[in-house]
Amino acid sequence: MIINGMERKADEFYELHIAGLTRYLQKFSVSDTLDIAAFILFGDVELAECCARELLKKVPEFDYIVTPEAKSIPLAYEMSKQSGKKYIVARKGVKVYMDNPEKVTVTSITTQKEQNLYLGHEDGDLLNGKRVLDVDDVISTGESLKATQLLVERFGGNIVASCAPLAEGDAASRDDIIFLEKLPLFFK
Repeated sequence: MIINGMERKADEFYELHIAGLTRYLQKFSVSDTLDIAAFILFGDVELAECCARELLKKVPEFDYIVTPEAKSIPLAYEMSKQSGKKYIVARKGVKVYMDNPEKVTVTSITTQKEQNLYLGHEDGDLLNGKRVLDVDDVISTGESLKATQLLVERFGGNIVASCAPLAEGDAASRDDIIFLEKLPLFFK
């Protein structure tokens, strides 16, 4: 199989059909018994644009978008651009410009370790009483969603929906998220 001009083994990739596009996601090991297919929006403007357009057709009305740093930022940006609504990033570290940041701790399947998300009052206060759309790139365990939801709630915002282009593994059977396609897990 030829991918990006290089000969590759077909079993090293997952063929994804999403938002009218086809992408080949490279598989990576996260444990001795599990591989995941990496969905990377960075640098793929067409993918971000198409996924944003299709997700915006499915989500309810909202005032703000909140997304965890970092892989979902291109999607949140594009959804913001297409909807005209501001997006806010829950950061992985405290920045000097953050006003009295709130912190939550999260462990995601791709990070494989505990990390913190922070939201300062300069952005968080905008969410008070507002309808907030929680955006991520892939929903798997749901831990990143929980973390951003806690931050939004601390600032008085109301999560109206949680969405992502992909729901991975068991997340695809959830009825409390909006997604475009299922992404399987690959057990060894």
